[in-house]
Amino acid sequence: METQNVTIERYGSGGEGVARLSDGRVVFVRGGARGDEVEIRITKEQPRSARAEISRIITPSPHRIEPDCKVYPECGGCDFRHITYEEELDLKLRRINDALERIGGLTIRAEEILTTGQVDGYRNKVTLHSDGTSLGFYKPESHEVVPIETCRLLKDDLNEAVGKMVENNPLRAVGSRFKADKVACEKVAPRESADDDETASDKNAKVVLRSGKNGMEKPLEEELDGLTFQIKGFFQVNTDATLLLCNKAREYAGMAKDETLIDLYCGIGTFTLFVGRDAGRALGVESNPNAVNVAKKNAQHNKLDHIDFVEADAGEINADVLNLEIAPDCVIVDPPRKGLSQGAVREILQLKPKRIIYISCDPATLARDLKRLEGYEPKEICAIDMFPRTANVEICCLLNFVDTPQ
Repeated sequence: METQNVTIERYGSGGEGVARLSDGRVVFVRGGARGDEVEIRITKEQPRSARAEISRIITPSPHRIEPDCKVYPECGGCDFRHITYEEELDLKLRRINDALERIGGLTIRAEEILTTGQVDGYRNKVTLHSDGTSLGFYKPESHEVVPIETCRLLKDDLNEAVGKMVENNPLRAVGSRFKADKVACEKVAPRESADDDETASDKNAKVVLRSGKNGMEKPLEEELDGLTFQIKGFFQVNTDATLLLCNKAREYAGMAKDETLIDLYCGIGTFTLFVGRDAGRALGVESNPNAVNVAKKNAQHNKLDHIDFVEADAGEINADVLNLEIAPDCVIVDPPRKGLSQGAVREILQLKPKRIIYISCDPATLARDLKRLEGYEPKEICAIDMFPRTANVEICCLLNFVDTPQ
């Protein structure tokens, strides 16, 4: 394979180091650190870019550290165990601000990234894959399993459960629902199956373990600032960072008792309840009927009678569907990584809320959507490090209605 010497200049959206080849093409180098001078081996050629791996570090970056995990970087679970945490936080802000300027054409900048101070032991959920003989995580950009016994990102009880499964033979251990203190086996199924089969005898089976209160006897629960959430469906993997995000959304929303909140893509109602408890009325909108049922139970359990939920697609809502007589004061959106659909943008603009809280896990689609929300100006933006040691980052943005296109 061809080798070249390059200097890592910055980072890509997936956490790779970015450099220039001698022919001017961009090359993405997994495990590269800004400032590294390295010899690389090209692994994938494309007309305008390439991918490569490091064959030798000539001069290490001042941001480079020795990885503290024996399967890194072979395992695809982490992206940044080779750089300092300070460098990781800086690059995440750079990535957000680059997207805001380059894609959104915006001058607003994220100046702050909130952290819990805990870079390991934060994940309350893990998905393990099997190759028929062992359990582990996939290698980057592949379905090849890297066997693990523990993971630095997992909470202690999850690591304990993983260790027991590996010790007892991974396939037999997940054959019927696995039990451990405060750990539930949420799903066991072949990778390509849509069923919740409780067998894992086939190659490419996967098992999902989730940490939480109540173990297997009752539905798992998480507690956030006095509110209890039943976990059946999506819930952020970092509970402590979720509290930071919820508090920031609550601060930006600034709800009053005479105001109405609408929460689109509400899932099991996390933001609807956390922010909506300050409002006079709050309504969560979610297309998944199972999530809607859980969200209603969460509202009842927390005695928030002024909060309700409706099953609907965010791109097909209107004042009649939402039973609104006046425009909502605030709309929260927390869409999937692909961002808002055209229909959702249209319906939000027709609702004309005074302010919008946009929560995003992808800087590029966030920047695109902020540009599409004409008549709204981004006023505040904050990053939250929901996923330390990985390239992912959470963002919370406040937009105010200004009645003129940006």
